[in-house]
Amino acid sequence: MKGVVFTEFLELFENKFGLEVVNQIIEGCELETDGIYTSVGTYSPKDMFKMVGKLSELKDIPVSDLLEIYGDYFFDFLSKGYPQFMDQPNSFSFFESMDSHIHPEVLKIYPEAELLSFDAEINAENDMTLLYKSSRTMSDFAVGLIKGAISYFNEKVTIEKLSEENNGEIVLINICKIG
Repeated sequence: MKGVVFTEFLELFENKFGLEVVNQIIEGCELETDGIYTSVGTYSPKDMFKMVGKLSELKDIPVSDLLEIYGDYFFDFLSKGYPQFMDQPNSFSFFESMDSHIHPEVLKIYPEAELLSFDAEINAENDMTLLYKSSRTMSDFAVGLIKGAISYFNEKVTIEKLSEENNGEIVLINICKIG
């Protein structure tokens, strides 16, 4: 997992809960890096799961909620850092461009990155399904990314997980525009 995912995670929750909580997270987990990350490094996803679990324990917030909050935040970070990927008329167009346009460009920058996959299918003008695939089983993070995109494009939608397979490695998500 790319280091930027770790550095932004720590920054978000330091801003939200304070440096003391971030230190408790790092000290309370047996991390492969001892909590030292650079944005360009590559690290084990196990460290992320340990830190999210520890934060959940410290703040009594479900892991799924923390991952959604972080996904939403991370989308904002990505949209500001990579505005060239945001040149889409709406969220549905953006989601359709993920695997065919955005991810190949990301792999040019980070060739060793293991990216999640979004197979997008527009079912009707206001209805889309996304098939999330990732061995990291972070569909709640993906839902947060979706929420961030929806906010970016200033749209109102409902988001629903329709099904999950392989302990969350494959998740079918429905997005329906309201209004």
